[in-house]
Amino acid sequence: MSAMTESFLFEIGTEELPPKSLEKLALSLKESFETSLKAAKLNHGNIEVFAAPRRIGLLIKKLDSTQPDQIIERRGPAVQAAFDKDGKPTPAALGFARSCKTDINNIERLETDKGQWLFFKLLEKGVNATELLPKIAEQAVKKLPIAKAMRWGSHKTQFVRPVHWITMLYGADVVDASILDLNAGRITQGHRFHSAGALSLTHADDYANVLKEQGHVIASFNERRSLIKNQLESIGATVNGHVDINTDLLDEVTALVEWPVALMANFDEEFLAVPQEALISSMQEHQKCFAVLDQQGKMMPHFVTISNIDSKNPATVISGNEKVMRARLADAAFFYQTDKKHSLESHLTRLKTVTFQAKLGTLYDRAERLASISGFIAKQLSADRKLAERAGLLAKTDLMSEMVMEFPELQGIMGNYYAQNDGEANEVAIALEEQYLPRFAGDRLPQSTIGAAVALADKLDTLVGIFGIGQKPTGDKDPFALRRASLGLLRILVENKLALNLADLIQHVIALYGNKLSNENTEHDVLQFINERLRAYYSEQDITPDTLEAVTSLGLTTPLDIDQRIKAVHDFRKLEAAAALAAANKRVKNILEKQKIAIQQISINPELFAESAEKELYQAICSKQQEIQPLLGECAYGQLLESLASLRHSVDNFFDHVMVMAEDESLKANRLALLAELRQLFLKVADISYLQS
Repeated sequence: MSAMTESFLFEIGTEELPPKSLEKLALSLKESFETSLKAAKLNHGNIEVFAAPRRIGLLIKKLDSTQPDQIIERRGPAVQAAFDKDGKPTPAALGFARSCKTDINNIERLETDKGQWLFFKLLEKGVNATELLPKIAEQAVKKLPIAKAMRWGSHKTQFVRPVHWITMLYGADVVDASILDLNAGRITQGHRFHSAGALSLTHADDYANVLKEQGHVIASFNERRSLIKNQLESIGATVNGHVDINTDLLDEVTALVEWPVALMANFDEEFLAVPQEALISSMQEHQKCFAVLDQQGKMMPHFVTISNIDSKNPATVISGNEKVMRARLADAAFFYQTDKKHSLESHLTRLKTVTFQAKLGTLYDRAERLASISGFIAKQLSADRKLAERAGLLAKTDLMSEMVMEFPELQGIMGNYYAQNDGEANEVAIALEEQYLPRFAGDRLPQSTIGAAVALADKLDTLVGIFGIGQKPTGDKDPFALRRASLGLLRILVENKLALNLADLIQHVIALYGNKLSNENTEHDVLQFINERLRAYYSEQDITPDTLEAVTSLGLTTPLDIDQRIKAVHDFRKLEAAAALAAANKRVKNILEKQKIAIQQISINPELFAESAEKELYQAICSKQQEIQPLLGECAYGQLLESLASLRHSVDNFFDHVMVMAEDESLKANRLALLAELRQLFLKVADISYLQS
């Protein structure tokens, strides 16, 4: 008979929780409950998570009221050790019977291939869920990812914020539990201002509706976020614009309010003379407000604030927000006007006072390296070397500006504005902003060649410098974001189709660092680290690991070339002949390695061919060598592999009719040389012996 089910509610009521970790705390609570319920063999339905400024909790639907009964089979000591020579039970047998809570006469015997053993089947009755839930809840609370716990009042318990109430209901019944020194009950609390006071819950399923209808609290994080998003979209249309909805800000605001109400406010149009990125950063960072843009993406003199109350006099709330916003935007305008009085070039001297890394020198040292690396890359890309060097030299100067010191996320962006103000070349100004691209996964890439050169220089300088002093990332620790830098570097080279050799670039950077680097294997370590990122890059494109290995095993160092080969091998695998040729290449590789024959170590003598099959293969190889040469020059790897696929018949025929390991040493050597030539043909693209069937 199946267990009865009911809904289970668990809520922790607190002071206002940290907004940036609110959702994470609630999801962790859910995960811990799911794990513990599974271990306790308590089945359940959907779990709804609640996360609001003053509470985290969950509602578990259709939770079993009781664990299922279990038949536990226990094996005791061997019969030989369980009874003495007179057949009387030994202490071991009696002890086993006591542990099973039965008499020795009820113990059975189990026959195995290793003899007889004492054996007993024990019926273990399932425990009520209400007896298990307090411990499950207590463990879940202890596992919450709290960065810094605190104590309050005279309490000895610790939590992320002071806890004021615990709500635990199984159906209509309160679960008898004490969590964080508070006894659980059926009472929850509504909105600080809109709610009349404590709210008593009749049933666990009433929680969300009672809070919303009586308490003016939308407990569901997702529901509040969706409501705020809808309000923002609607209110933007009232001024013929749209609200710039930043996802991170939306999440943060959702975690700050229980009863969201979007209000449109205004600011003086004179502030629009300040770069809109600076205005938006000021709004988001300091006031948690949303900017309003017109249809062309230009900022309008409006902003939207999300209030936590449904005010009877919203004009007063709006006026208060406008007053504070005016002061914030005035600060941004002051920073901008102050910064424009000093050229970016004038900040170069100040870079000498800022340390990039203790062992790698100052930001000025870095600026000089970036200038050299950017120019080196630009020359290879047939771009203006002097412009690239200028952009590299000025790349970090905006870090000294008042605006970027206040809003670090504007680095590069403000560099662009200030470079234009200084009269720098447009290519230089754009490059100062593009140097940081891509900033995150899926972000846009530099569109200008100079911008790409500086972006590559920035990433390479950091990678070489940090690896050069032996501080490569370990585990989850990556303080210089080298993994992100490597992925960004790969994306720029591959997606912008820049045929640059990483080994050459890295060697150039190493030379610029001179004796500052202590790691003699810097070039190898950086190349290996970047190649390891290839797996993550191509896994998102459904490229299998063996396809990747077939190409990376060649030790190539030009990412664009690697990409072209990988895509060619990926398409080659779809051909009917691919599996057979991959198997043949694996066979050839094993034969050559076993005989310790290096590729092209010995030459082929056509006069020694004794079998028609080997003559046919030799002629086919010679023909293909002529055919693929122009394709190789054009990097047409897909066509090249498709051409080589026609060798399947000749290869199969060879292995069917020719004994490679002939007794005649000259015949054997000639046939091994033929196989080496065959393998060399495929290695011009990839080592397809790595491909799995």
